Amino acid sequence: MANSPQIEFLPEPGMDVRQLFILLHGVGGTPDSLLPLAEAVRAAFPTAAVLIPEGFEPFDGGGAGRQWFSVRGVTEENRPARVAAALPALAAYVQQAQQRFGLLQSDTALAGFSQGAIMALELVQAHDGMAGRVMAFSGRYAELPKTAPRYTTLHLLHGSADPVMDVALIQAAQTRLDELHGDSTIDVATGLGHELHPALIQRAIVRLQTCVPLRSWEAALGLDQSPPDGTTVH
Repeated sequence: MANSPQIEFLPEPGMDVRQLFILLHGVGGTPDSLLPLAEAVRAAFPTAAVLIPEGFEPFDGGGAGRQWFSVRGVTEENRPARVAAALPALAAYVQQAQQRFGLLQSDTALAGFSQGAIMALELVQAHDGMAGRVMAFSGRYAELPKTAPRYTTLHLLHGSADPVMDVALIQAAQTRLDELHGDSTIDVATGLGHELHPALIQRAIVRLQTCVPLRSWEAALGLDQSPPDGTTVH
């Protein structure tokens, strides 16, 4: 299944689609690179539709890969504008998929690797609650958030030895989210580099299966505050 423009997996015939997962590859990548993650999601959530679109632009580094935004000449100063320009097309794609399956935003999860993780994080930053969950592998924010999403739970997963996106970037993001009373978790795998490693995939599945969203915890207790330790309950 080489260089497919989009890959999708649906539940077995006769099963209703109850969840939607949209997986976003890294810069210069293709949907095929996310097949291990897709297979793990399918095994854990058999009633889910799993969609893996290709980046909406040809990779300007050459080859058959795709990108969500250009990294040619990218800087800390111009990255936010590039991401913002790429978000409307992704938002439209997500909304169309939700309409196709008749699912709510809360039934939707986004997962991204590297540049795909940037897109997933920034999409729910711009459109709070467009997805109920985000799994950001080896990613970062285009710029640290000034507010935290209220209706999206964020799962940040990273390798401690990542040479492309330093782990300090995502740790700083987690610190900021904590300060903003955000609903997020972070898992850092010792010794791993910039890769979608099976250990991180498995940890993401555990997070999805066991973490109770902060908003649900507060609603159940009739509170508008965080748990005593300020983290997601799991």
